[in-house]
Amino acid sequence: MTETPHFSRWKPARIRSLPGRGASRLAPEYHARDTQQVAPPEDRYYRRDLALIHHRGFGFHAQACAPGILRLLEPVRARDAVVLELGCGSGLLTKELTAAGHRVIATDASPAMLDLARSYAPAADVRTLVLPGDPLPAADTVVSVGHVLSHLPDEHAIDRALTAIARALRPGGLFAIDICDLAYGQARHDAPNASQVHDDWTIITQCSLPAPHLFVRQITTFVRDDDGSWRRDDERHHNALIDTARVPALLAAEGIQVPMAAAFGTEQLPTGLRVLIGQRAG
Repeated sequence: MTETPHFSRWKPARIRSLPGRGASRLAPEYHARDTQQVAPPEDRYYRRDLALIHHRGFGFHAQACAPGILRLLEPVRARDAVVLELGCGSGLLTKELTAAGHRVIATDASPAMLDLARSYAPAADVRTLVLPGDPLPAADTVVSVGHVLSHLPDEHAIDRALTAIARALRPGGLFAIDICDLAYGQARHDAPNASQVHDDWTIITQCSLPAPHLFVRQITTFVRDDDGSWRRDDERHHNALIDTARVPALLAAEGIQVPMAAAFGTEQLPTGLRVLIGQRAG
């Protein structure tokens, strides 16, 4: 059992820890708001508070991947092609793409993330898109960072999404995404709880690996309102893990040659996160 984060030193928050792994409760006297007051229950992932915290405190992955992706896309920019971004989140990579002169269709399943993306990356065409069922617009390039496909329910859903992505690519189109391998969970099966505490928000994450193909994050967030009170929300994220070694053959059947890569460029990715970079024949 790991040590519970010590909130008593966080003076603006007036939150203290209670017994139990991950500090999963607030002391009653601090009047944490019910989760349903924070966001509609149908928004399963990245509701308002977690979306905002992710934007403010977890942009490092998109920022690390952006230089390599921009280099990969230099030939695409020269012909004013369409870049389809899957799982754009709050628009961190999107803004880098549009600033470099790309024409971007940025998509996500989270309404809260899309609201942030429209504000943060206004030059992009921001749209709702839920994989694997929603139709994908035709594109000259498909990019995705942050293991977006790994948020799908299972391996079958991931296969459907990969097939849909391949079929959306125009001749000569480029494919560049990251995805979680089985090794992602193996490297984190005994990971301790993690937390970040800031003046106006905090996040506590408890990880588990209930099965080799399933990595789970139990995420608790606290965000300070304008009146000084604090609200709480809880999200449970399931990441489907797959044997990524079989993905190149799946995509080859759709006419896309995709070798496995260590990174998009020179960035160092987390253990178990794989990169697929390939192209449809012209």
